[in-house]
Amino acid sequence: MTDRAASTTSPTAASASPAANRLWRFLIRDAGVLVALVLILIFFSIKAPYFATSSNFLKIFVQTAINTVLAAGMTFVILVGGIDLSVGSVLALCTVVGALILTADGLSPAQSIPLALLACAGTGAVCGFLNGWISERWRIPSFIVTLGMLNVAHGAARVISDNSTITGLPQPFVDFGNLIIGGFMPSIFMVALVVVLVGWFVLRFTVFGRLIFAIGTNAEAVRLSGHDPPVYKIAAFTISGLTAGIAAIVYLLRLNVGSPIAGVGYELNAIAAVIIGGTSLNGGQGSIIGTLIGACILQVLSTGLQLLGVGDNFKPIVIGMVIVLAVILDTYRQRLLRRLDYS
Repeated sequence: MTDRAASTTSPTAASASPAANRLWRFLIRDAGVLVALVLILIFFSIKAPYFATSSNFLKIFVQTAINTVLAAGMTFVILVGGIDLSVGSVLALCTVVGALILTADGLSPAQSIPLALLACAGTGAVCGFLNGWISERWRIPSFIVTLGMLNVAHGAARVISDNSTITGLPQPFVDFGNLIIGGFMPSIFMVALVVVLVGWFVLRFTVFGRLIFAIGTNAEAVRLSGHDPPVYKIAAFTISGLTAGIAAIVYLLRLNVGSPIAGVGYELNAIAAVIIGGTSLNGGQGSIIGTLIGACILQVLSTGLQLLGVGDNFKPIVIGMVIVLAVILDTYRQRLLRRLDYS
């Protein structure tokens, strides 16, 4: 009698348990960061004057674009268990290279703009490739390699620009940077969204994306399956450098100058957006959509605190506490996910 009852109820339990696990995994891994953003928006809308206005949200979109692009590429690196400290300085180098081409004598805007875009993206990709190749070729931690590239790119930007800011960008380029699509969406944030969507597609629907996750989880298993993890790790760093070049284009569109001191501290903001967005520092788990939300959380916090009258000296303290809290929550999230895996 007992065996019969067990046999009749076990299929239902077996079918309900995986569904419940999937729901809990979604809530713990993906939905939590979106709920956090919504709660922060509600809080500042109630407490901060002029926060819930169209002009303020337009400002938030504009200011979060650069960090969103940088963080999208950083997501690939952290997913494979690496870190890239050089993206801020690479961005500065790319802005200088791009601005020099945009302001070159003898080139029309129709010639200089495509060349500058290619130069920014190419310079960033080369820097990223070197980061990954050196790290994998000599088995040097990416922290050390990218710290070295941070200084190399920063110095190169100063040398190439003669330590000066480059202005006088072509008017069509400036006009596109100031464009507001539909009256509410800045063109530069649209660029950031395109980068995020491309990254999401690659990670979600391609073999390359699945291997990026697998390498962060267990690189040895990937090697035994016939793939070469160092190749994919180098590709991840190349993508991070490429997005630094694209972020440099966004910087030029937004500020209309190439500067050797651009991007100071940007690498930390990008890492923070990735971690707040739910990507594990241990690699193998995360979401580029979560990274987008993490970048929005950082900017919403910064803008909201400013409107509340919190001084610039205190804002980094609050944001730093949020980052540490996100890392602490990540440890508990990983424990809960492991329990669901074994339940």
